[in-house]
Amino acid sequence: MLSGLRQTWDLESIFPGGSESPELAAYMDTLDKDIAALKTRVAALQLPATMAVAQPWVDMIDDIQEFSRRFRQMGAFIGCLNSQNVKDQKAKLLAGRSGQMGAAFGSVQTLLDAKLLQIAAPVWAEMLQSEKLQPLAFNLQERRRRADAKMGPEKESLVGDLSVDGYHAWGTLYNTIVGRITVPVGGKPLSVGQAFNQMSSGDREVRKTVFTEWEKAWGEQAELIAASLNHLAGYRINLYKHRGWDSILGEPLDNNRMTAETLNTMWDVIEQNKGPVVQYLQRKAKLLNLPGLAWYDVDAPLTASTSKVSFDWAANFVLEQFGRFSPRMADFTKMAFEKSWVEAEDRPGKRPGAFCTGFPAAGESRVFMTFGGSMGNVSTLAHELGHAYHGSIMRELPPMAQGYAMNVAETASTFAEMIVADAAVKAAPTPEERLALLADKVERTVTMFMNIHSRFIFETGFYEQRKRGLVSVDRLNELMENAQKKAFHDSLTEYHPLFWASKLHFYSTGQPFYNFPYTFGYLFSTGIYARAMAEGPTFERKYADLLADTGRMNVEDLAAKHLGVDLRKPDFWQSAVDVALADINEFLKVTE
Repeated sequence: MLSGLRQTWDLESIFPGGSESPELAAYMDTLDKDIAALKTRVAALQLPATMAVAQPWVDMIDDIQEFSRRFRQMGAFIGCLNSQNVKDQKAKLLAGRSGQMGAAFGSVQTLLDAKLLQIAAPVWAEMLQSEKLQPLAFNLQERRRRADAKMGPEKESLVGDLSVDGYHAWGTLYNTIVGRITVPVGGKPLSVGQAFNQMSSGDREVRKTVFTEWEKAWGEQAELIAASLNHLAGYRINLYKHRGWDSILGEPLDNNRMTAETLNTMWDVIEQNKGPVVQYLQRKAKLLNLPGLAWYDVDAPLTASTSKVSFDWAANFVLEQFGRFSPRMADFTKMAFEKSWVEAEDRPGKRPGAFCTGFPAAGESRVFMTFGGSMGNVSTLAHELGHAYHGSIMRELPPMAQGYAMNVAETASTFAEMIVADAAVKAAPTPEERLALLADKVERTVTMFMNIHSRFIFETGFYEQRKRGLVSVDRLNELMENAQKKAFHDSLTEYHPLFWASKLHFYSTGQPFYNFPYTFGYLFSTGIYARAMAEGPTFERKYADLLADTGRMNVEDLAAKHLGVDLRKPDFWQSAVDVALADINEFLKVTE
């Protein structure tokens, strides 16, 4: 039984002293020197005529991987500093320096990739069969293919350099704006993270008041935020044009190692099955004595007074449920709590949202969230710990083979969330609480089928408009509201036109179209979860094997190998949707 857990994470074991850490400063200085040395070595590499003289290439690939491990360690730490305190000015400066270093390292990798392209096909094939590189064959082939689709190394290096004060700077500007926003609630200025938690209040007047202030706060910054969004998109559009890429979805699909056919099939199946979801929204409105749900009612609890749980209770509940599926998963989670890998304290100055990040050189992870005591927070905690467990499964693999895409990254997290959500429903002490928890579970389906879909529809439409010029705040609001109406089948009474401003996912420079991978991961893990429940304890090993392959296979091949299904066809997606709809049908039945 865990008790007295810290709700602030331990970063001191990584680099003591936070943003003022002398160890971090020295670490960054060493990385700077190593980047320069790597660049010199890569430039001097001679093309191998035979495998017999290819050893310098094998060594270089090994060294690049080791450097990336240390570089990610630095980046994760600085990211944690900026998330725990958005007003840490020194941390912002460190992030700026880290971005410049990233551009320099990117130039080294661009140069290496260009040289990989020049290796003769027979020698390349022989290199990939060598003992050292064979485990990286998929990743190296992927690098070579992606390099071939880009401009020459000189231009791509220039792109990387200009991105620091161009592309990435617009994302940084958004984070700076968010750090300055406060939302007045009950006479107190709350951070956006704290205010967001208030919108799950059981009191509709509180939700409505907070939402009104929320919209007002984002509206006051909308012009600046629109500039950020427009220039991020303009950068991508122009870069794609120069690379000869004709589809705005080409990069996000390639990043997620999936085909457009798979994506379209997934959305088609969801669209065909939205009827019961709309019925759920209508039934929930009736239970709340409302003519219909507004945007801020969608996640509202069904009772005005909802019980709160402590962080210790949440940790023990998550630990117990993980243990029912996998002792290995439970052992890892217990260690994460005991070593204070979780930042959950509810305080001002934190960035909104939740995430998990890895420290590969230390072999550790950290989880970030703001814990307010709701069962939704418990699910978020399980979700992020699922990410951390996924990382632990892959820790012994070569760094290049650990680079899983976002869509499969959401598989382990959503799987963990489902374990806890199912258990919470079954363990509910009263019928009322059981219904509330069942609704909470269904609301994840609403999010994935409706909310995430609206983001995808908005972003697709926005990019089409942006190709013709800058998009105004009013037009962005219109595009967002239309996308929400379409995704929700016009089932809400009030929408969130400024959602494009308040959702940080639209401003990620690391992940274009930061939306559809969530729904993919949700349904993919739902299908896996159904198998786990059917097969019992024997599935634990299969699950770990699947997670281990997520960084070195396309998703279609991953599903074929470990599940025996074809993701380009509707069968698997329909079976996963059916599992999600079963909860909705149960909810509708018990509330008749």
